[in-house]
Amino acid sequence: MKYAGLLIMPAGFILSIAAIILFPSPAYRAIFVICGIAVEVMGLIVAVRGHMLSRSETRP
Repeated sequence: MKYAGLLIMPAGFILSIAAIILFPSPAYRAIFVICGIAVEVMGLIVAVRGHMLSRSETRP
């Protein structure tokens, strides 16, 4: 899962850049940029949770 999160983050960045380039209307741009940022945040959450130790690994 940790690698999936690291792959999702660039997808959100590309979505944001594509929205700025493709949409002439500022309203559509803003919506897609917010969606791109949300995808980046989800990828970050998946990556962080994938790198966290589980409770069973921390107990002796």
